[in-house]
Amino acid sequence: MTQWLRSIALWLLAPVAVAAASADVQPAGAPDTMAERVKACIVCHTTADKAGRDAYYPRIAGKPEGYLFNQLRNFRDGRRHYRPMKLLLENLPDAYLREMARHFSALELAFPPPEPLAIPPEEADLARTLILRGDPARDIPACTACHGADLMGTAPFIPGLLGLPRVYLLAQFGNWRNGGLMRGQAHDCMSEIAGRLAPRETDALAAWLAARPGTTARPADAAAALPAELARRCGSIVLQSAGPQ
Repeated sequence: MTQWLRSIALWLLAPVAVAAASADVQPAGAPDTMAERVKACIVCHTTADKAGRDAYYPRIAGKPEGYLFNQLRNFRDGRRHYRPMKLLLENLPDAYLREMARHFSALELAFPPPEPLAIPPEEADLARTLILRGDPARDIPACTACHGADLMGTAPFIPGLLGLPRVYLLAQFGNWRNGGLMRGQAHDCMSEIAGRLAPRETDALAAWLAARPGTTARPADAAAALPAELARRCGSIVLQSAGPQ
């Protein structure tokens, strides 16, 4: 483990009972708050999206609590692959991951300016159709059906799609389509949807979404209105492992 990763791990593990041996390295007088404990996280996940040497670090502030909890568990348990995240989270229990998710979900959102819409009008129309109506003939639902009418997410476990760079959205489509890099506890609908979309369609969707400004609206709490099967797939860890709020 590199020196910086070891240092970050000690910050994360210090407050956890299973890592009591690490607690001795916590700076004297440091407040015992979640904001203090997650300082290791904001080394990479700041108030703006950031590209590193080997990864892209999205903003996580304001995303739905259940979504963040699912992703933390996915990294820890090997359903989502990025070795530094796995090393940092491998000894943390579910209850602590839930506290971390709750902390970041309560933070205010900060959005960069939207990107220019650099695609032809017919490509923009294609993206708008898929986002608002989907393609029933190919069993592709509208993006708004899951991610909310304003595309800002559906609490507690479906993230928003606005305020994200085009290259990040394209990478996520690729991860879902190729399999193995991102998967949930239950079989994921996003892997199926991404597999049905042509590269031209994902290019158009990423460009269109990146050109839309994010809003200050919190994710809509409409999970109860989702079809039962969708809720099971997207919220499997939250609903089955974490129990009620």
